[in-house]
Amino acid sequence: MTKLTKRKKQIVEILGDSSEGKRYDVIEAISLLKKVSKDTQVGFKESIDVSLNLGIEARKSDQSVRGAAKLPHGLGKEVRVAVYTRSAVEDAKSAGADIVGSDELSADIKADKINFDVLIATQDAMPDIGKLGQKLGPKKLMPNPKVGTVTRDVVTAVKEAKAGKAVFKNDKNGILHCGIGRIDFSAEHIKENLDALIEEVKRKKPATAKGIYLKKITLTTTMGPGLMLDLATVG
Repeated sequence: MTKLTKRKKQIVEILGDSSEGKRYDVIEAISLLKKVSKDTQVGFKESIDVSLNLGIEARKSDQSVRGAAKLPHGLGKEVRVAVYTRSAVEDAKSAGADIVGSDELSADIKADKINFDVLIATQDAMPDIGKLGQKLGPKKLMPNPKVGTVTRDVVTAVKEAKAGKAVFKNDKNGILHCGIGRIDFSAEHIKENLDALIEEVKRKKPATAKGIYLKKITLTTTMGPGLMLDLATVG
């Protein structure tokens, strides 16, 4: 029999023995995750993360689900934004981008000096960006028009990235994983961020996907348990 750690015992005491397989009202789940984080004294402000199991055939390219959702309450953390452009330097700077450039930025990326969380590119810069795929791809920083990071409207793209967006892409099992805030957000704000994500994911439903699209939603924190949600209480 596996011996429970002190923290695991605390979590079981908070959730109860019947928590396995239970589907929670979204506000109840958030409240329990907050209690777990507080009572087990994690020591830092955990991220709130969500996993969405989709009814898609992930191996089929026409059923890939990818995009970005604007969260009404952001992610609760500073987002460092870089813009690769030759044509919109001043617009990018005025919008609040942390790094703006082209050749110098390219040199930094090639040298693994990647000091940003999001990379936005203007369309005229994509031939240069394409050469940086080996550096940017593994770090999931490659600009893509599907998530709004290849654009003509640099000002809007920078402001949205700084505010916090949930970027998502299904994995090989048809599951989306992304962050939607922090544990110190109010339960209502976490739910509103979650609803915004679900609305965007539903909007991206592939035309060829059959049957139930949203099959399961699990909410968790950086160090906390995963709680399955009652689908009737979200979206």
